[in-house]
Amino acid sequence: MIPAPTEPVASRHHLPVQQEALSLWTSDGIRLDADLYRPQTGEPLPLLLMRQPYGRAIASTVVYAHPRWYAEQGYLVLVQDVRGCGSSTGEFQLFAHEAADGAETIAWAQQLPGCNGRIGLYGFSYQGMTQLYAASQASGAVRAIAPAMLGPDLYRHWATEGGAFRLQLSLAWALQLAGLQAQRQQDQQAWQQLRAAGQQLQSEAGIQAAETLLRSIDPHSFYFDWQRSPEDAYWTAIAPNLAPIDLPALHIGGWFDPYLNGTIATYEILKQQTTTPQWLRIGPWAHLPWGRKAGAIDFGPTAISPIDELQVRWFDAWLKDQPERLQDEPAIAVFEMGRNQWRSLADWPTGTSQVWSIASDGLAAMRSDRGQLQRAAADRETFDVVVHDPWRPVPNLGGHNGLAAGPQERSGLEERSDILKYRSQPLSSDLLICGQPRLYLICESDRPSWDLCVVLSRQTARGLWDFSQGFRRIAQAEAGVGYWVDLQPTCQRLLAGDRLCLSISLAAYPAFAVNPGQSGQPTATVPAEARIITLQVQSAGSFLELPTVAIAASSESA
Repeated sequence: MIPAPTEPVASRHHLPVQQEALSLWTSDGIRLDADLYRPQTGEPLPLLLMRQPYGRAIASTVVYAHPRWYAEQGYLVLVQDVRGCGSSTGEFQLFAHEAADGAETIAWAQQLPGCNGRIGLYGFSYQGMTQLYAASQASGAVRAIAPAMLGPDLYRHWATEGGAFRLQLSLAWALQLAGLQAQRQQDQQAWQQLRAAGQQLQSEAGIQAAETLLRSIDPHSFYFDWQRSPEDAYWTAIAPNLAPIDLPALHIGGWFDPYLNGTIATYEILKQQTTTPQWLRIGPWAHLPWGRKAGAIDFGPTAISPIDELQVRWFDAWLKDQPERLQDEPAIAVFEMGRNQWRSLADWPTGTSQVWSIASDGLAAMRSDRGQLQRAAADRETFDVVVHDPWRPVPNLGGHNGLAAGPQERSGLEERSDILKYRSQPLSSDLLICGQPRLYLICESDRPSWDLCVVLSRQTARGLWDFSQGFRRIAQAEAGVGYWVDLQPTCQRLLAGDRLCLSISLAAYPAFAVNPGQSGQPTATVPAEARIITLQVQSAGSFLELPTVAIAASSESA
């Protein structure tokens, strides 16, 4: 368990809070509206700022306590509509104005009556990104930040994974943002159409209709920009500049969040370049909510988010000069699935690489009992063939890239013959995987381009449950070489008697657009020119690399 705080928040005196509406006029004449939650005290207080595009009344309460609760702990809390959103004026352009507007907001907030000049930033997703943008231009005014579920590389951490466009997630977000703009304009018809379209993204027909609708209502949506090549100048133009940031940061992620690699990248970049503490927390959560259940798995009461109380202790330490509030707490704590407890780590990444090889009799696609996953190298060279049919692509299930994120029971899906299946013998002892798994696959295709979807699962007496997935688009085949696929970082304990399972397919639709077999722009629907793809996988030389932790020598609790 994470150590109890030195003074539980629940036992502290809560101040009465008054809500006020305030506006800032920016240097270029834009009005930014905000709600200020002011504790009723004569004492000057530090201020917590959240800037977000969804209408300030929501205030990220999908994952955080209401701002009033934070104000009761002795903070001014300012929640602001970003430019062109909520009731703020101007035109909304994804991330384009967040650095300048954020810096002006911070300078203004420091001068608000009752503020002692100390500023902390918090929020997740877009609200996490607004912290990075603002801190890059106003780091001297900000004392600490708490960025959650974000990524500094817009191409690699947001729009794509492994070079493949995140179709379903990108379209869902674009529909939501377009819907909010329709609401601002009091366009009831567009609002209803966009909202209805967002609820139909599990089917190809729904994806196609939604993209068509988006193009007609919001033709300049970021969704269309995000299909640019990685070399396009667009990506560097909107990327946050982390170089000036030297601030204490509490980084927050989830094992089934699509932006986990971005969260970890932000942590690693700031840890390397700053002189200030960088803390990391990763729970068993999807993007939202942060509760005890993700997908089809209930991880128990210890999985319920501790983040609200942790953030108060974090800001107390840095904004109120109370370092004892973080006494004896680990800098890095992650949720260990399988044991369902928090685990402290000395560093990230962690673990020692353990190599597993694959072998079969050539029937790993046809039967779940013929592909082997083993510690020893394959004693003979074997080949498995898997055939992808664009008429019936393998659907996405579970993982971190779909709308229904989190672990799911996969045994029914893996009856399909277009999925290669490799499974270990029952484990003789517990196996703790903690870090980023990677697969090196030697394979050859009859098409110049194809996709690889890789899934790691835990097989128990109750079923087959995924815990880490990875996706890569091979844009152009390279003869005679292998391909690395990076999977989602994880912390999963397999118990003695469990089996470790590896699955490989050539699609995960509609999380990712179906590869037609040749390089080109992604399409919402499977194009008529899409071709059957045949992939031959070679066992000799292919291997799974697992970051493992020696259980006996590691801390069992955090």
